[in-house]
Amino acid sequence: MSLVTEIVEVSARLSEDLSGLVFHPPVTHVYDPTKYARRSHVAYLEFARRGVDALLLGMNPGPWGMAQTGVPFGEVAHVREFLGISEPVDRPDPEHPKRPVLGFECPRSEVSGRRLWSWVEDQFGAADHFFERFFVWNWCPLAFLEESGRNHTPDKLPVGERSRLERICDAALVEVVACMQPRMVIGVGAFARKRAERALGSDMQVEQILHPSPASPAANRGWAPQVEHQLESIGLNLSIAVR
Repeated sequence: MSLVTEIVEVSARLSEDLSGLVFHPPVTHVYDPTKYARRSHVAYLEFARRGVDALLLGMNPGPWGMAQTGVPFGEVAHVREFLGISEPVDRPDPEHPKRPVLGFECPRSEVSGRRLWSWVEDQFGAADHFFERFFVWNWCPLAFLEESGRNHTPDKLPVGERSRLERICDAALVEVVACMQPRMVIGVGAFARKRAERALGSDMQVEQILHPSPASPAANRGWAPQVEHQLESIGLNLSIAVR
């Protein structure tokens, strides 16, 4: 079985396992873009390579990124123009009236995704060059929305709901790491690092880089150069990036 087939199967099982979970207010809507944006999600998974330097681990989809495109940190313009992915996207059911899924017609740009994939493009030049050394995976594929349309992150779920989610998503991360065999896992932000440490234990080197969210004052003071310094400090020499 090819690596891509293995990763696609892990993603499908993860989605199925999560479909049985129930979430209560303030969460009113749960989006799973690995289902309704399945075609673009699978197209992204085809970039997966075994033995990469690092698996970059995000938390979960943002409403204007992966929730629209099915790609982690999937800011529409970069997914379409840099990654070359622009597949038809269906609609979640039920759909939040204040957070419609327009797929690649979405006019909004997710700042976190724009920062991450802009850096990748600037540093590596071509998507294939990046994926020879890295891959990006979200720990949880679900986006949680409140009645107001506000994004509700997994760390804010009640303990009972969160523990069930953690058990399933941690197990999927273990599977992904077993398939891809990266040298290390790098949490994009503290939450992702902690989940990786909990799921993978001492068998895997786990590091952390700054999250590109505009809610982070540090990220707003030049995210890319800070992350480059962090990556260099943990032994990832970006100067060997193929251009």
